[in-house]
Amino acid sequence: MTHIAVLGSTNMDLVAYVAKAPQRGETVTGREFRTIPGGKGANQAIAAARAGATVSMIGAVGNDSFGARLRSTLELSGVVTDHLRTTEGPSGTAHIVVDDEGGNAIVVIPGANGTVDHLAPGDEGLIASADALLLQLEIPLAAVLAGARTARDHGVRTVLTPAPAQPLSPELLAAVDLLVPNEHEAASLTGRTDPHGAAAALLEQVPEVVVTLGAAGSLYAARGTEPFTVPAPQVTAVDSTGAGDTFVGTLTVALGEGRPVREALEWAATAAALSVQRTGASASMPYRSEIEARYSA
Repeated sequence: MTHIAVLGSTNMDLVAYVAKAPQRGETVTGREFRTIPGGKGANQAIAAARAGATVSMIGAVGNDSFGARLRSTLELSGVVTDHLRTTEGPSGTAHIVVDDEGGNAIVVIPGANGTVDHLAPGDEGLIASADALLLQLEIPLAAVLAGARTARDHGVRTVLTPAPAQPLSPELLAAVDLLVPNEHEAASLTGRTDPHGAAAALLEQVPEVVVTLGAAGSLYAARGTEPFTVPAPQVTAVDSTGAGDTFVGTLTVALGEGRPVREALEWAATAAALSVQRTGASASMPYRSEIEARYSA
């Protein structure tokens, strides 16, 4: 089994389901409200664990009821939480509105995630022992950079999801092996709205890029090779929350198992397609048996 370390956020998702998301100054009536464990780091950890990897989570939760539930949810999915700290104060939360087309709008309040601004004792050894490190941008950049540097120093493959989109230092990008932005994040990082142009610009800073294109699939580009696209299975989306994290987590598992890149992208797309047909982020993520059954069909 491939071993994946995840350095990132854990949030409780507070999700309101509505026919149409409200505009500024508008009040609408929703049909349902749910609290669902999430956060980009935890989501990717759960996706990778359910897809068959050994996964360890590095991050923080608060000493509130949300924190206890977040830790329990990770553990029930098979994620090792020995390096998940508990801090004074609230856990992170994400306030999400999901419309009838499966689209979402999200406000993230960091809470305990904001305290993860450095590697704690033992974190470096955990990262060094892994086959891959998954990173996102919902914790302070200082910790993201420290994690990426540690992985680079120990020859560990580093996969970065640049979300929420923000400027990234050349030093951080130099320590990244695979960058996985969606098309909006790729445009934000490069100023180029065409995914192919954005990917080409990103290859000046990182050796491999996968630009996710939602229902249109993904674009893969690497230095010295021709880029190619991989379509996504056509399904009716119920809730796209967490689909990108499902894709990244399962893609990292597939690559860690030595699958060819195109097959790995197809396998990850299959997992993401399964996830958007269910509500919630972590709750929607498929298990390996489900991915394999759908992929082989």
